[in-house]
Amino acid sequence: MKATRPAPLPFVALNLAVSADGKINTANRRVSSFSSSRDREHMLELRATVDAVMSGARTVDLHPVTMGTGSAKYRRLRLRRRLAEHHLRIVVSGSASLNPEAEIFKRPSSSPLIILTTRRASARRLRALRPLANELKAFGDAEVDFRAALRWLREKWKVKRLLCEGGGELNEAFFRAGLVDEIHLTLCPCIFGGRTAPTLADGPGLGRLANAAGFRLKSARRRGDELFLVYCRTRSGQKQIRSRPARGADAPG
Repeated sequence: MKATRPAPLPFVALNLAVSADGKINTANRRVSSFSSSRDREHMLELRATVDAVMSGARTVDLHPVTMGTGSAKYRRLRLRRRLAEHHLRIVVSGSASLNPEAEIFKRPSSSPLIILTTRRASARRLRALRPLANELKAFGDAEVDFRAALRWLREKWKVKRLLCEGGGELNEAFFRAGLVDEIHLTLCPCIFGGRTAPTLADGPGLGRLANAAGFRLKSARRRGDELFLVYCRTRSGQKQIRSRPARGADAPG
């Protein structure tokens, strides 16, 4: 008897805006938006191409986000593409420490809401969040097992395309697991600075250059003072980069 093959993983795209110095927010994490109205339209256009949109707990807690589908224009786009009228919304919180008073829980929405967590989340926190979501599901012990979570999303919720909207620690976990297929990056004309300001991929990171996630530039468009860049994963998922000696005052003598 043939063994049943597991469902393929969803296609995963990341979408984010970064400052010219690579930050996704200021050090105090209080800026809710710094890109143009065109970038917001771009975000909604991308949402209209996927089955689900994912965000991390910190983004949801600190900012008045709802991760919604947008106006009727974007719902019509989805229907023309034979997608459900509203995408699935997914919030990730390893400790289930989401604020039950966050904006995403206050506004009624036609988009189903799922919370992904881990088995270390306390029963008290789970009880507080369970009534607020269509489903609350744990994957992994200390960290969310995203490979298992994505396979479950594909099998149960028919998610074929997923858009991840950060923040940095969630992005880094996806890079580390080798799950990112495409990156949509809006480069904005501002400098935040600050060694503690969050970047595109925070978290523990990788220790060796040879293990870096490899991508190639697929397209680049300029709109006003912003650059809209699209990167896709290289065939191997890694890019062999040779380190070179530093130049200038800090170079070894």
